[in-house]
This record gives sequence, C-alpha cells and structure tokens, in this order.
Amino acid sequence: MTHTTTIALVTGANKGIGHAIAAALAERGMTVLVGARDIERRNAAVRKLRASGGDVHGITLDVTSADTIAGAAEEIATRYGRLDVLVNNAGITGDERQIPGVGADVPAEVRRVFETNVFGLVAVTEAMLPLLLRSPAGRVVNVSGRGGSLTAMATPDGEFADLPPLLGYPASKAAVNAVTTQYAKHLRRNGILVNAVCPGHTATEGNGFTGDRTARQAAPIAVRMATLGPDGPTGAFVDENGPIPW
Repeated sequence: MTHTTTIALVTGANKGIGHAIAAALAERGMTVLVGARDIERRNAAVRKLRASGGDVHGITLDVTSADTIAGAAEEIATRYGRLDVLVNNAGITGDERQIPGVGADVPAEVRRVFETNVFGLVAVTEAMLPLLLRSPAGRVVNVSGRGGSLTAMATPDGEFADLPPLLGYPASKAAVNAVTTQYAKHLRRNGILVNAVCPGHTATEGNGFTGDRTARQAAPIAVRMATLGPDGPTGAFVDENGPIPW
C-alpha cells in the first residue's frame, strides 16, 4: 500500500514529551503512530490528538517486550510499507536505588533503567531499520538529556553539582548518545539522519513535574531534527540552542 504522507512512530507517546512531539508532528500533516504499552492511556492520547484534526493511530509497543516490538514492526509494514520518522522517546528516570552505596538493589535498578532507555531503544531501532530503509528520507531522533553529557556531569561546580550521583539515568543517556553516533555512522550512506536531542528540564511524570518548561515547549527540538533536510547533521547531540558537549 502506498502512502504519500510522512509516517512517524513516537515511542512513549501517550503522555509528556512524547505526546507533545506526536502532536507537533501531526500538526505538520504527518501520519503519527502513538507507541505505548498502556492501552487506556494510549487510546486516550489518540482520541485527544485526533480531536485536533491529526491523522493519529495507536500501536501497541512496550520497548522492553520483544513480542510487541516485532508486532509493531509487522503492523507498520502491513499498513504503510515503510517508516519515515522514528522518535525514540520512551524512557524512565529510575529511583533512589541507583545512588551509589545505598544497598544491594543498586545493580538491579541500574539494569532496569538501561532495559528501557538503552536496550529498548536499540531493540526498537533494529526492528524498524528495514522500514526506515524503505523511506526516501528516513530520520531517527533519540530523546536524551543534558544528564547524558559527560562534560556537564563531571564539572564540579556545574549545573548538576547539587544533584545526587545516579548510576542509572545519566549513564543510560550517555549510552543513548553513544548509540546515536554508531547508528549515524552505519546509516550515513543510506541518507538516514540519526541524532540525539535534549528537550530541556521539562515538567513530566518522571521528575514529579518539577521541570521549568512544559512538554509543548520541549517538543520543537525533536520535531526540528525529525524534519531535517538532506544536508542536515547526523550523529549530533543538540538542544534548541545548538550542539551540547559530549
């Protein structure tokens, strides 16, 4: 089946930044697939986005479940034949059990964070690669954060100086950045651009809504990188102001 619109999949799009990214892509006329594991939240998100006139559809996708990932890829292949934009947004923050020295649960909590933020991202991207390769201009956007900047985290008097050390979340985002560079290297010859973005300190469920910006304010950088022209960057880590130090 041939589709003339841009087909975009956003993981974790039932709420927060992912939902705002999905809304912004739909406003640009894309066919947007809301990937989420929670059926009720996913359906509610789709209804809300459709109410604004978007061509939006829900798709079952738990980034830690190989079965749902394979099912999502098969469904997209059957319905659309390709994928033009993949936004890997799904992620978790983890809890205080990832603080060094707090107890025996530290490795398990770090592993739990990595399962979603890193291994889930890789699993979804791998499953969607054949579909992205069918696109005339594939784009992959990985949602990272300034916590993934080793430069920022290692600065003694920097912006993160007063935060507790965490072994899971920042390390997972640094891994996302590294993975981004490797996919960019692999796909450069195919014209697929792969970039990591920092949406800023956004009020979301993951941080108890303590961020200083809204999800809608956070979404534009992901949208910008999802809609790059052929001469756009690849393998970059950026926020709305430009490149972020690794």
